[in-house]
Amino acid sequence: MMGIVKKTFLALVVISLGLVLVIQWLSKPLPESITGPEADGLARDVQEALNITGYKALNEIQFSFRDHHYLWNKAEERVLVSWEDYQVDLILSETENSKILQGGKESNRIDLIDKAKAYFYNDSYWLVAPFKFFDPGVIRSLVQTDNGSKALLITHTSGGVTPGDSYLWYFDENLIPTHFELWVSIIPIKGVSATWLSWVSKQDVLFSTFHKLGPLEITIGDLKVY
Repeated sequence: MMGIVKKTFLALVVISLGLVLVIQWLSKPLPESITGPEADGLARDVQEALNITGYKALNEIQFSFRDHHYLWNKAEERVLVSWEDYQVDLILSETENSKILQGGKESNRIDLIDKAKAYFYNDSYWLVAPFKFFDPGVIRSLVQTDNGSKALLITHTSGGVTPGDSYLWYFDENLIPTHFELWVSIIPIKGVSATWLSWVSKQDVLFSTFHKLGPLEITIGDLKVY
């Protein structure tokens, strides 16, 4: 019996070491980058291409991400988050005052507030990330790519649920994002690429509604703005 346990343990160790080596082999280091006016200028130009002025003027954004549904009141900094039979009226500036419904009835499950907040920060990032380049705690830096073009490295030092995450953005000739590479805590392989495709115009503001991250497809549905 002890021999079987020992062999199983050794097999698990070998598998774990193999996974670590594969992750290290597939991962990329963060590229060298330079902060300063040129990086800030590129970030502003990208936001202008997407119509940042129109985005700031929007009062509400409604969208779905998989089976999560959102009605985001930007003006009041609150979000109605719905999934399964839960609904949270999430007050972003005072989450402790958020209201929780489960099956149409009020609930005191405080853990649902944290879950709704995590859902919203993650899911909305796939919709509005380019408009967050100048949020508090964001560091913008310029990266010179191998083909001579310029990419924008965005690092979030605070905010959201996973501060410290970095994204390297690439753009087309019109400064519309095409994809980014991610160095994020929830993905073990660093520098993996995700697309930003299927751009649509809502009140003259551009939003990407489809992303591909490896085999994973991410679709933003039911997008409406007011």
